[in-house]
Amino acid sequence: MNQLSLFDIEEFYEFPKDLLEYKENFLSREEANLLKNKLLDTAPWEQRTQKMYDKMVLTPRLTAWYGDSKYNDSEADKKPTHPWTPELFSLKQRIEKEFGCQFNGVLLNLYRDHNDSVAWHRDKESRYGKRPVIASISLGQTRNFDFRKKDHHRSKYSLPLPNGSLLIMKGDLQEHWEHRIAKSTIRMKERINMTFRLIKS
Repeated sequence: MNQLSLFDIEEFYEFPKDLLEYKENFLSREEANLLKNKLLDTAPWEQRTQKMYDKMVLTPRLTAWYGDSKYNDSEADKKPTHPWTPELFSLKQRIEKEFGCQFNGVLLNLYRDHNDSVAWHRDKESRYGKRPVIASISLGQTRNFDFRKKDHHRSKYSLPLPNGSLLIMKGDLQEHWEHRIAKSTIRMKERINMTFRLIKS
């Protein structure tokens, strides 16, 4: 897979090649910019809370969830699902047709600047099933998407995700690898990340 050439030669050798698919210009610059601006203006962004060290803290990003009406991105939160917009539904169908996968929801994350982030985690929850396929489209500012081995944190890899790029995570990736978007010391503009998912009933 061509996408792994973005890693250095040692990392290319060690990183499992069957866990990712990458298409740098899945959306044209014009498509990506139009969609980013529309979502910035119209998505029902909210800042959620999470428990950290026995305290409830605000997550350092904004989120919104769209999808089929019966599914939700969090069983615990029970947040309402917003119906698909024509643009998001069309994009879902485009990915499904090209890559042969199926989705019924999309989680949007808005990283407002270099201070916004998401900590190391795995998308390994029962509602995603085993070996989930998650398609991630990036809009706006390029940010590094970091991976590390769950049981060997020194094995780290970083993949820059530019405007309009598509990254598909699949196979056993969520079983053995964690990922994050780290804070940056360099000033950053807005980035929207759309992760298309299949929620099991």
